[in-house]
Amino acid sequence: MTGIGGSANPYSTSASLFLILVPQFLLLRTMFTRRMPSFPRVPLRRHKSLRKILREHGQLAKFWKAQNLDMVHYTEDCSAVPETNEPLINYLDVSYRYFGQISIGTPPQNFTVLFDTGSSNLWVPSIYCVSKACAEHSRFHPSDSSTYSEIGTPFSIQYGTGSLSGIIGSDQVTVEGITVNSQQFAESVSEPGNTFLDAEFDGILGLAYPSLAVDGVTPVFDNMMAQNLVDLPIFSVYMNRNPDSSVGGELLFGGFDPSHFSGTLNWVPVTKQGYWQIQLDNIQVGGTVSFCADGCQAIVDTGTSLITGPSKEIKEMQNYIGAVPMDGEYAVECNNLNVMPDVTFTINGIPYTLSAQAYTLMDNSGGMPFCTSGFQGLNMPPPAGPLWILGDVFIGQFYSVFDRGNNRVGLAPVVP
Repeated sequence: MTGIGGSANPYSTSASLFLILVPQFLLLRTMFTRRMPSFPRVPLRRHKSLRKILREHGQLAKFWKAQNLDMVHYTEDCSAVPETNEPLINYLDVSYRYFGQISIGTPPQNFTVLFDTGSSNLWVPSIYCVSKACAEHSRFHPSDSSTYSEIGTPFSIQYGTGSLSGIIGSDQVTVEGITVNSQQFAESVSEPGNTFLDAEFDGILGLAYPSLAVDGVTPVFDNMMAQNLVDLPIFSVYMNRNPDSSVGGELLFGGFDPSHFSGTLNWVPVTKQGYWQIQLDNIQVGGTVSFCADGCQAIVDTGTSLITGPSKEIKEMQNYIGAVPMDGEYAVECNNLNVMPDVTFTINGIPYTLSAQAYTLMDNSGGMPFCTSGFQGLNMPPPAGPLWILGDVFIGQFYSVFDRGNNRVGLAPVVP
């Protein structure tokens, strides 16, 4: 889908005007180039996910059983414990994950993190971590940093198989040339089970609103804004879903890149400032409204790889697209992709359509193509839910701009 119409872009000339008004384009290109130091671009590298690694080694079904998870009938009650809850399934993925580099301290200590718009804290493993998972990842040495300050507040996030716990510290955090001073972050000393043992990221950097932050910690992007480190109170995400491309994607702080999308950005108001939560008008399958007929809530979440929704609705969705249970997952026949229905999310009056090629994920299993559904059941009860989550499967098709200044999300079709 190209050339989606929408409201005018308040920050920059639209991509279409760049092409039409050549003299203005040349002038704006010069201005844009001069402003590049203020628009730090964080390359996102594509890595195999934990789920993909486990499947390749024939250990995925064993993992589900060990974690007491049945992914066909999977639900998770995110209000089951008093601590802040993060659905464990968010970090497993089916295909690939997108990570970037940050550094903490003086001299800098480097970490690979998942940039997550579905949470608000920054955490990395501590050198004092006692879990096996920490030994396999970069760990933060507070005594090696001359700019470190101990805060000492206990920190805990509850996952499906246990809690990640640690303490809060403070240091300078650098993200692609932007150095945030006095950034509080969590140093994990215990990580749950084997959840993060094989993960290819060390920690998570949350980009949601401050209200989601555990212990009232100010999120990294809020400090970027407060310390005048970004030109505009926005950041944008491009994810390249082409597995053959060497470019994984890009996270841009303080602006967005019109070369990554076609048409103009369509702005959607944030309905609740916690997650990046928006209103869905409806969800259509094959052109027929099948879910959310009276509207429903969704979040745009880079930390969730699939598209999730209430389990009952997702089970119906799997039936609509012809997905069947297989080895604890929902599989589809790869040869049927061309005849499977489109799925359209109508947002603020604009249709965002995913073809079967976009909402399924193809792998190789035993040398044969293996296709799985990009939809996953996840029950998020009140007050947070019920919610649909538009994860990487959706963001990979639609360039996403997160505007804190106006509390809205901008969406436009990704340029292939």
